[in-house]
Amino acid sequence: MSDPQPRATYAPEIDGEPDPGEVVWAWVPYEDDPAQGKDRPMLVLAKDGDHWLGLQLTSKDHDRDAEQEARAGRWWMDVGTGDWDRERRPSEVRINRLLRIPDGDVRREGAALDPRIFAAVVAAARQYLNV
Repeated sequence: MSDPQPRATYAPEIDGEPDPGEVVWAWVPYEDDPAQGKDRPMLVLAKDGDHWLGLQLTSKDHDRDAEQEARAGRWWMDVGTGDWDRERRPSEVRINRLLRIPDGDVRREGAALDPRIFAAVVAAARQYLNV
């Protein structure tokens, strides 16, 4: 029997290393073709062995196409702006796709998410994921 999946915790540290509650940059595989992917921001939820569990972020406004995204089974939540985006564009986090990213694919630290927003994201994601 495998260990249960680690639970999301808020534990950012300003140390240059990824921590739960921080937005980092990582190579994230495409959902429809995992052999391909893109460097993108990811909200770190927990550590799982030599992998990080997280949720992808985007600066694309999915409020405009919310019905289309829902039909495709993609659910997004606004998280505001932060230092993870040089242009400080508003970001959204996908709350129904849990990423499991190897340590080596996390490229750089971005910034810590506000603890209240982190808690709201985790609560929303729990509707879809075991986090």
